[in-house]
Amino acid sequence: MASKGAGVTAAGLAALCGGAAFLSAAPSNSGKSLRAPTTLDHAAPAASVQPQSSGVFSSITGVAAVGAVLAGLSHRGQAASSSVVPVRAFESELGVQPPVGFWDPLGLARDGDVEAFQRRRSVELKHGRISMLATMGYITPEVAGKFPGYLSPGSDLKFEDVPNGLAALSKVPGAGWTQILLYMGWCEVSRGAGSDIASGRPGDFGWYALTSEDAEVKKQKLNAELANGRLAMMAIIGMF
Repeated sequence: MASKGAGVTAAGLAALCGGAAFLSAAPSNSGKSLRAPTTLDHAAPAASVQPQSSGVFSSITGVAAVGAVLAGLSHRGQAASSSVVPVRAFESELGVQPPVGFWDPLGLARDGDVEAFQRRRSVELKHGRISMLATMGYITPEVAGKFPGYLSPGSDLKFEDVPNGLAALSKVPGAGWTQILLYMGWCEVSRGAGSDIASGRPGDFGWYALTSEDAEVKKQKLNAELANGRLAMMAIIGMF
């Protein structure tokens, strides 16, 4: 499309230059000036210069207009190519599955930054795994029952006394939340914060629950993990 547009503008440039040539080569009234009085002979050159200067001005104006059109086409072609390449850079990544395919409604991957994409993929995997555990932790006690015994003997708090959802925030003692946060921090930094991103394998912390010797089977399992994690993130939000 860009080459076709350039050809059209080139033809337009040739037409403008040809028209300017015809304007500048307009015949002069030399026959009439020979019969005119002597006082009119001095005015004849000025009259002949005016159409020539008008033709040159028209030529310059036309060239400037064609140059502006060419610059616009070039800029539009560069913008189109720069927007297509980054979008296609991640179409073969894990998580690109039918029927949606590559879905980036906020345009986060529009710039094609690989490091930023890997960081977001690592965060997505972590949140998906936590949400899957949270969803199971929400459903399982309601179906199979809660643990027997005391969650906090000092507070005379049993496991069965702790409700599900956000209501548990006010029931669990502060020491319990401290233990949970410390364990989360240990999981985050035990192998080095961002080590999975630095190795180029987001979500890979050396513990392989979903793996296979077959590359296609492994890819299918990893895609299933991403899909289930996304579903679990929506599910746990709905449960709250």
